[in-house]
Amino acid sequence: MPVTALLSVVARVIKPRFRRAQKLPGANLDKKPNEEIAIPKSDENVLDWSKKSAEARLKKEQMMMAAIVESSEDAIIGGTLDGFVTSWNPAAQRIFGYPVQEIVGQSVLALFPHGRHAELETFHSAVRKGKSVRQFHTERIRKNGERIDVSLTVSPIRDEEGVIIGASSIVRDITERKAAERERNRTNAILKTSSDGIHILDSDGTLVEANDAFLNMLGYDRSVIGKLHITDWQTHRSGAAIIAEIHDLIRQNGQKIIETRHRRSDGALIDVEINMSASEIDDKGYLYAASRDITGRKQTEQALRLAATVFESQEGMVITDAGGAILQVNRAFTKIAGYTQEDIVGQNPRRLKSGHHDVAFYREMWACINHSGGWQGEIRNRRKNGEVYLEWLVITAVKNNQGLVTHYVGTFTDITSHKTAEDEIKNLAFYDPLTRLPNRRLLLDRLQHAMASSNRSEKYGALLLLDLDNFKSLNDTLGHEVGDQLLQQVSARLVSCVRQGDTVARLGGDEFVVMLEGLSGNPDEAASQVEALGGKILATLDKAYQLAGFVHHCSASIGATLFLDHLDSTDALLQRSDLAMYRAKGAGRNTLCFFDQEMQALVMRRVALEAELRDAILKGQLHVHYQAQVDGNRFVTGAEALLRWQHPLRGPVSPSEFIPIAEETGLILSLGSWVLQTACTQLALWATLPEMAHLTIAVNVSARQFRHKDFVGEVMSMLNRTGANPKKLKLELTEGMLLDNVDDTIVKMTKLRKEGIRFSLDDFGTGYSSLSYLKRLPLDQLKIDQSFVRDILTDPNDCGIVRTVIALGKNLGLTVIAEGVETETQRSFLNENGCLAYQGHLFGHPLPIEGFEQLVNRDNTNKLPASADYVI
Repeated sequence: MPVTALLSVVARVIKPRFRRAQKLPGANLDKKPNEEIAIPKSDENVLDWSKKSAEARLKKEQMMMAAIVESSEDAIIGGTLDGFVTSWNPAAQRIFGYPVQEIVGQSVLALFPHGRHAELETFHSAVRKGKSVRQFHTERIRKNGERIDVSLTVSPIRDEEGVIIGASSIVRDITERKAAERERNRTNAILKTSSDGIHILDSDGTLVEANDAFLNMLGYDRSVIGKLHITDWQTHRSGAAIIAEIHDLIRQNGQKIIETRHRRSDGALIDVEINMSASEIDDKGYLYAASRDITGRKQTEQALRLAATVFESQEGMVITDAGGAILQVNRAFTKIAGYTQEDIVGQNPRRLKSGHHDVAFYREMWACINHSGGWQGEIRNRRKNGEVYLEWLVITAVKNNQGLVTHYVGTFTDITSHKTAEDEIKNLAFYDPLTRLPNRRLLLDRLQHAMASSNRSEKYGALLLLDLDNFKSLNDTLGHEVGDQLLQQVSARLVSCVRQGDTVARLGGDEFVVMLEGLSGNPDEAASQVEALGGKILATLDKAYQLAGFVHHCSASIGATLFLDHLDSTDALLQRSDLAMYRAKGAGRNTLCFFDQEMQALVMRRVALEAELRDAILKGQLHVHYQAQVDGNRFVTGAEALLRWQHPLRGPVSPSEFIPIAEETGLILSLGSWVLQTACTQLALWATLPEMAHLTIAVNVSARQFRHKDFVGEVMSMLNRTGANPKKLKLELTEGMLLDNVDDTIVKMTKLRKEGIRFSLDDFGTGYSSLSYLKRLPLDQLKIDQSFVRDILTDPNDCGIVRTVIALGKNLGLTVIAEGVETETQRSFLNENGCLAYQGHLFGHPLPIEGFEQLVNRDNTNKLPASADYVI
């Protein structure tokens, strides 16, 4: 019975009935109060009959209403306005457990659980105002203490005068309904958050329900529910066979797990594992299924099968079980490590340990494998003959369908020879071969770190530049061999004067630099510390030298400058020290001078240059020139795009002056983008000219430009806008920027290389190249720095570096180009040693586009390229 109808019945049963006397026909309506009304005898009989008839109807009606109350499934409770129970039907006893004789007269609060008592005042407040509270959901408590969910409707009870005399409550037990709702909500939450695609089909194969994971897996939205058929995504069998399988499962209430493929809405196929079960509800059969995308796992399995086919590669390979026992090795493993299959199968890879790595190294290795499924890095192992070798090792964990590791696959390459070559390049490139002191390149790197450290610690550092007095006279009179002996002894004395951690470097000739760190945070105190050390150095160097049987006296002039932050460039600090050193020479030699305000004019020139550079960008004073790159037949194959500044007053400004300023100020971002845009536009124009269509353009990319988060997108956008062929574009990167963040570098380079863009490693050998990382970088070319080429015929050191770089390029499958080639003898030397690509003044200066095109038309006439695709 609806609650509204039940309320009417309850009111008529619970409240007392007092009927007003009805006025009958013939009654004296004008009779005053307290006067009796004379009723005729005949009318008395009629009145008596009417009264009895009304009472009978009333009694019958009350019995019927009482029966409804007694048979109601809802608890019906009457109560006073102060909260005491006055009536209690059987349903109330069934729901709450109290017999009527036990509860009537008791406070209704006996039914209220702790924390719900305030609801009584809420109900009674509404009742006193003549209002009802309908279908109020709350909790009540049974006699046995059990809490139940209920729906309440509370209404006022009035007497015949309309006075509110109590309250009636209809209580419906909704515990099961609430539990069902909670279960339904829990189930819906599970379905919504499950990563598995859960779906329900009817016996005809129509999709009747699905969670978002399933719809997303197939690329549909919820509008397809009730419309999509299993044959829309199943591909492995005919529709009839699929429906027959569904019917069999429903008939057997069966369960089945299969692997198959689903077709997405876009036509793509994905591998899935399906767990199916069937049942009948109301004589209707349904199939419940959970689909899991196993495409990734299948690809892994395919990769493993592919790995088996390439097992006999040039790289050493070893496969172990989950416990680490070796199951199989390939021939390359035996060749590198010296162990045969019979020696090593069944053993643990620990047998290869060299003892060069501690427990923490291996703990971190396995933590990485367990967390990410793999590890790679350099490791030293020991061959069977006891020799220790360095390898680049990659370990991959292989997992089964349950995600459990079943095998480990190790792939490694012996990089001992590469590491030796790397060390050789480092020694040649970063240390002075005569004195074994750091050279200019290493000094600049350490100075950069020292400036950053000084900025963090707020303690001064200092740079002291020394020049030996009258060194040229010694060389001219006693010869260079004696001069070299003096330089070696000076180096040893300088090292003895400084603290451990300070740097003593030789710039070249008779110039040395001492770099100090961690001085006082007070500039006067720091200057005093430098002065004290400078005095010590001057006194030490001024002592007599024994040189090839001769006693020689030698003094020095020192220029010093303090630094506290990294705002100045390293070149600026060296320049200040150099200016101060020449001031010391002018002051009479064998003395120390600090950089001071009189020298500030030179620094101000740099500030002015920055302002002029900004103005030059706005006024279009910057231009792109092109310097030819040629192959072994002197055939022009491309050009390097070089930025040039034509100052209206000072004429050409050297890039070495304004490029560092652009780097420091951030102007390099807009300049670099403009140069790249110009190069792409030029490539597109050349593509329409048969005599120019083969040309490539190499563009230098600054570290700041490359590290920009949208760099890849900007490059691709330029190519798309201009229509340039990406295969004709070559980006030149320096070692320092490549190794700054190797993983990010590889990601960016790989994306661009997939589009056809090639990469050249510029100034190779002048930075800290790591050959192990060099292998990983998607490079196409190494570029020999002009500083090595310049003295290639006279400096054995530079000669050795160049030969090493050429050999390294061949071993890594990279082309090699030399820049700064200015003489035919330099070109011949490079050619004889296997370098077949060149750039330098011998083949053409950097030229405006018109001049460069004329050079190409002139120099390429009647010449054939050394390579069919003109690639350098």
